[in-house]
Amino acid sequence: MHVAIISFASVWRRRFRAEADDPERFRRAAYFNTTGVSADGRLVRHRKIAGHVRFNGVGRFNPYYPQRMIGWVFECDEPCIWNGQNKVFFGRRLDRHERPDYFLLAVRSAEFGLVGVGTKGWKSEDAWLISFSEWRDQQELLMLLPPAGWVRTDLGRIVLSPDAVRPWSARLTLHGDASEVL
Repeated sequence: MHVAIISFASVWRRRFRAEADDPERFRRAAYFNTTGVSADGRLVRHRKIAGHVRFNGVGRFNPYYPQRMIGWVFECDEPCIWNGQNKVFFGRRLDRHERPDYFLLAVRSAEFGLVGVGTKGWKSEDAWLISFSEWRDQQELLMLLPPAGWVRTDLGRIVLSPDAVRPWSARLTLHGDASEVL
């Protein structure tokens, strides 16, 4: 499965190999991205649905500059549930821009409105919810959306529109009005 990165969620974690004398310790580290919201001035997970995406240092992922990965396409494993959490492993970054099967992106209520996660018709059927955090009026969702995939919010339906010239790039656009949503 090929996945292009549009945006990341707010929370990053890392795990290094246990052997402190291993010269490849940092290159072999694992980096995890998941959702979070601001609570009392701190970024916290407040997870309603647990999950994450994982990157390894050996997959040409640079943890010091994750924003540089936006617009790149990665070979990924199929999403799975392991120990009760949704997980997607991002493997090798591809050398050239490929047409992706899915796009990784974060949907935030501050940008697109509140999502009725779990309600009937809240997302396109082929969309994958990886992680969901919520606290008071804040939400963050980390998702895999296919081209033309969508999510319904209290403001309307947001649709993922791939660029015709650069198919590894896409943007979310808000469609509709409140009468056709939740």
